[in-house]
Amino acid sequence: MNISRDQAATWAEWFKALGDPTRILVLHLLATTGRPMTVGEIVEAMDVGQSTVSHHLRILANTCFVHVERAGTSSRWRINERCLSCFPSAAELVMGRLPLEAPWIDDATIAAGVGR
Repeated sequence: MNISRDQAATWAEWFKALGDPTRILVLHLLATTGRPMTVGEIVEAMDVGQSTVSHHLRILANTCFVHVERAGTSSRWRINERCLSCFPSAAELVMGRLPLEAPWIDDATIAAGVGR
């Protein structure tokens, strides 16, 4: 069974989103901290400017690697837990090391981009 064009496009966006070292560091920070964080907390932990962090968070949110929780004027960013379990399998699937029938993958997941 072959990967569809839609699946390939979705996965290409995932890999593209991870194509920047700052985004990798943001994901690592959110994944290892284990709690939602404000942009200010991320800036402080990474020593990167606020506008840079915000830019990268938007890209990560567009591909559903992170989610934002809004409360009034405050926003907290958290890792999308489904990404932690799905993304490594997606890489293996693209490389032909897993069957396309992997239990976590379905058309709805592909259309939604990792499961929003």
